[in-house]
Amino acid sequence: MSKRARVRAPELRGRSWINTGGKEPSLADFRGHIVILDFWTFCCVNCLHVLDELRELEEKHRDTVVIVGVHSPKFVHEAEHQAVVDAVERYEVHHPVLDDPELATWKQYAVRAWPTLVVIDPEGYVVAQHAGEGHAHALETLVAELEAEHGAKGTLRRGDGPYVPPEPVATELRFPGKALPLPGGTFLVSDTTRHQLVELAADGESVLRRIGAGERGLVDGPADEARFSEPQGLALLPDGTVIVADTVNHALRALDPATGEVRTVAGTGRQWWQGSPATGPAREVDLSSPWDVAWFADRLWIAMAGVHQLWTYDPADGTVRAAAGTTNEGLVDGPAEQAWFAQPSGLAATEDRLWVADSETSAVRYVERDGEGERDGDGEGARGFVVRTAVGTGLFDFGHRDGPADQALLQHPLGVTALPDGSVAVCDTYNHALRRFDPASGEVSTLATDLREPSDAVLVDGDILVVESARHRLTRLRLPEEAVRVEAVAHRTQRAATDIAPGTLRLDVVFHAPAGQKLDTRYGPSTRLLVSSTPPGLLAEGEGAGTDLARELVLADGVTEGVLHVSAMAASCDDDPANEYPACHVHQQDWGVPVRVVEGGATRLPLVLAGMDADEAPQTS
Repeated sequence: MSKRARVRAPELRGRSWINTGGKEPSLADFRGHIVILDFWTFCCVNCLHVLDELRELEEKHRDTVVIVGVHSPKFVHEAEHQAVVDAVERYEVHHPVLDDPELATWKQYAVRAWPTLVVIDPEGYVVAQHAGEGHAHALETLVAELEAEHGAKGTLRRGDGPYVPPEPVATELRFPGKALPLPGGTFLVSDTTRHQLVELAADGESVLRRIGAGERGLVDGPADEARFSEPQGLALLPDGTVIVADTVNHALRALDPATGEVRTVAGTGRQWWQGSPATGPAREVDLSSPWDVAWFADRLWIAMAGVHQLWTYDPADGTVRAAAGTTNEGLVDGPAEQAWFAQPSGLAATEDRLWVADSETSAVRYVERDGEGERDGDGEGARGFVVRTAVGTGLFDFGHRDGPADQALLQHPLGVTALPDGSVAVCDTYNHALRRFDPASGEVSTLATDLREPSDAVLVDGDILVVESARHRLTRLRLPEEAVRVEAVAHRTQRAATDIAPGTLRLDVVFHAPAGQKLDTRYGPSTRLLVSSTPPGLLAEGEGAGTDLARELVLADGVTEGVLHVSAMAASCDDDPANEYPACHVHQQDWGVPVRVVEGGATRLPLVLAGMDADEAPQTS
C-alpha cells in the first residue's frame, strides 16, 4: 500500500442542502465512509459527463461511498436555490448536494475548474483530487484500496448514506428540452428527464402518444420498447424522418413518425475523446453530447456540446465529420476549422445561415459559406464555411442588456429560432427571457420575460411556442410589435482571478497515474498540453501544443489581465508487463483561468488533473 499525504479535509460550507430530507450534515456525519466531493455547476456539460461517470460507482459502493455534490455556480441564475433544486432533479442526481452560491467550499478546497473531484478517506483526510473527465476507473481503484485499508483498520463504516429522494411531481412533461412541429400540425417534444419523446396535439398541451419506455438506455425498436437517455434536439430530414439528438447516449437516433420505430443512425454509445476519429462511418465514430440538430446546406448539422464543435451527418452516405471548431472552448471567429465554440446548444437554419446558441459564451453565432470556393481537401466537393459572432464577447461576460449587438448581453442561451423577417429569436435561458437579434439594425431587444428557463421555441401561425423547461410546459406567445423594456444588468463570473507576477510563469499540470497504472509511452507520448490565451496578446511565449505537462510561459509587457486557456490530456494504462494489450484510460480537462498580472503575484500556476499538488493543499482554516 503506497503512503499517501494526509491533509485534513475542510468543513463543507454553503447555503443549504438538497436531497437530505431537510437535514444539514457535516463532514463528521460522513466519518467512516469514503466521501467523494463533486464540484459542479449545472451549465457545464463536462460536469454532466462526470455525473454519468459516477453513476455506476455510486450504485456499486452505495454502502461505503458517499458522493456529495458541491454546486459552485458560474452564472448568476445558477446561484438561485430553486434553479439548483431543479437541476438536481433534471439530471437525476441521487446523492446529497450542497448549494454553495458564494463558492465558500470551492475556495477552501483550492478548486480551479469545473468539474473537480476530491476524495476524502473514512478518517476525514483528503487523499486525491481529479479535475475533468475520465477518472471513473481511477476512482474505482482508489475506492477498493481504501475499503481494504480501512476495513482492516476498523475505520470503515458500512451502511446507507444520507441521501433522501424528493417526492415525485406529476406533470405531463418533465424538463422538456426541444420541440419540433410535425407536418400534420402536431408537435414532437423531447421529454428529457423522462427519457422519452412526446407528441402533443395542435394545442401544445394534449398528449397524443409517448415514444420510449421511459427508462434510461440505448435500445432500438418500437415506440414502447425504445430507450433514450436525456434526449434533446429534434430535426426533420427531407424524407420526413425525425433525427433525435440522444444527448447522454452520445448518439443520433432516427424516428419514423408514422410507425414510432426508433433506430440508431450515428454514434457508438461511447463518448468521444481527444485522439479518436472525427470523421467516418456514422455508426463507428464516437460522439460527445449532441445537444441540437438542424438541416442546413444539404446535410444535418449537430451541436456537439461535449467537445465545443459543430459536426455534420450525411444520411446519403451514412458518415459524420467534425465541421467547425477546434475543441478549444472559447469565442473565436474565422474559418470553420479554426473557430472556437463553447458548448453550442441550439441551432436554427435559414437558406444562407446556420444560427448557433453558444451557451457558455452567452453568445449568438452563425455559420455561412465563406465564398472562396472549394476548401475541403478530401475531394468530396463541400464548400468551406466561416463562423461569425452576432452577440457575445466571451466566457466570463454575461447579463441582460438590450441595444447595439456589440454591447448587448445574454445569459447562457440554449435556443435560437429564425423569424420570418430575417431576425432571430433567442431563448435566453438563464435570464428567463425571449430575446431578438435583428441583423438589419444590429439591435438586440427583449420580446418576453417571466419565462422559466426557456430552452427552445418554434413558430406556429405567426405565434411562437416556447419550451419553458423549468415550468414543464410549452407556452404560446404572440410575437409583440414592440420590445419589452428591461433594466440593463451586466455580470462577470464569480470566480476570482489568480494574481500572477509579470515575466515568466511556470505552468504545471499535475498528473499522477492511478495505482496499478502508468503512462504508456510504447507508441509515443501519452500526454498532451495545449495553451492559448484571451486576449491573444497576453502571452509573449508559451502558446501552442506539446506533450510535456509542464511549460514556461512568458507574459507580454503591458497586458494586465486575461484568461489562460489550458487543455490537458493523459492516458494511463495497466502496469502489467505480461499483458500485451493493457487497458488504458483517458483523463482530460480544459481550464479557463482568469488571471491578473500584478507585482508580487504567483510565479507558478499548478492545475491538478489527477493526484495532489504538494504546494497547494486544501485550506483548513
